[in-house]
Amino acid sequence: MTATPFPPLRGLYAISDGPRADLIDACAAALAGGATILQYRDKSADRARRLAEASALQALCARHGIPLIVNDDIELAAAVGAAGVHLGEDDAAIAEARARLGAGAIVGMSCYDSLDRARQFAALGADYLAFGAFFASPTKPHARVATPRLLREAKPLGLPLVAIGGITHDNAPLLIDAGADAVAVISALFGAADVRAAAQRFSALFDRTPASLR
Repeated sequence: MTATPFPPLRGLYAISDGPRADLIDACAAALAGGATILQYRDKSADRARRLAEASALQALCARHGIPLIVNDDIELAAAVGAAGVHLGEDDAAIAEARARLGAGAIVGMSCYDSLDRARQFAALGADYLAFGAFFASPTKPHARVATPRLLREAKPLGLPLVAIGGITHDNAPLLIDAGADAVAVISALFGAADVRAAAQRFSALFDRTPASLR
């Protein structure tokens, strides 16, 4: 994989909620609204459809100049030329992702509610660390619970921090003020009647002055 330079991770991290018939259009609306990174997340077993969708999303992201991240599936990321992968607790290792996708690939890691896990992945070369769920999540109703304090404690690791889990336009500022560089959103974005407008509202939060500086 040839490394593509992308801006530092900051802003709205859109995570798709497939399968859905209007997936490409919905993701296009999210990018038009200001999402700075897109993750293709689809847990179904329809390999042909997933390959077609991931390919279409990679082309879409390339036109916008933002990275496409594939959830869990290193081989799918390699097949479509995605910018990288996001790996969870039961997924492959960072070294395996680098070996398959190349040294320039973006490898994000789920740290859930664990600072120790974050330290481990930072030492192993992760590109960003994701924490959550911070709030009740319709996508993962039984997810472990993280607190904003965890973001503050992880800041010295020097990697971009992504907050996930039940994030809405109303509660996102708390996490941004605590140190989140990006907020990962599924339901409050792709479940909105107007995806582009929802993306714009989330993106605008990163232009505000943090509470700590007011």
